[in-house]
Amino acid sequence: MTSRGRPRNFDRQLALQAMMDVFWMRGYEGAQLTDLTAAAGINPPSFYAAFGSKEAAFCEAVDHYVATVGNATRMALEQPVTLRESLRKMLISSIDVALSQHSGGCMLILGVVNCLPASEGVREYLRQARQNAFDILKARIERARTEGELSRQADVEQLATFFWAIVQSISFQARDGASRQTLESLIEPALRIID
Repeated sequence: MTSRGRPRNFDRQLALQAMMDVFWMRGYEGAQLTDLTAAAGINPPSFYAAFGSKEAAFCEAVDHYVATVGNATRMALEQPVTLRESLRKMLISSIDVALSQHSGGCMLILGVVNCLPASEGVREYLRQARQNAFDILKARIERARTEGELSRQADVEQLATFFWAIVQSISFQARDGASRQTLESLIEPALRIID
């Protein structure tokens, strides 16, 4: 089957990366179509032809973020090391991500802040992406309990919730301009909870 219309004259992946950066910095509500098209180097008709809508572009940018930027955090939890070392690497990776943009923070946590009714679809999309990340963290802690690294009485849900709260704190503090040293100072006290 042949496609209709003129062929694209831009790299869709590069455009997606550029738009991801805009969404990451400004959030869904703060990113205007003019910001997105300028960053991607495309005009509005090309944007709509390639991505469909701002909401669809945002959701695709979230998936791209998870597969690229967020991948290091997931990989830290999948390495065959102790739970303590996995969690340390996860938190260091979260700090790296949070400090990698001049605006600071994590796109999954800060991508939709105002929760306007018109943003409900993207808010839910982000909530599910965060839930997936939480589930990976929880599975790693459960594995440590199953393998005897943690007590059988360890509350996996509570531990996962605690470490997820630290990740969220890192994101918010980075957005407020916290230094790497300040963020890294959270790691050792947090890890003591599993000792």
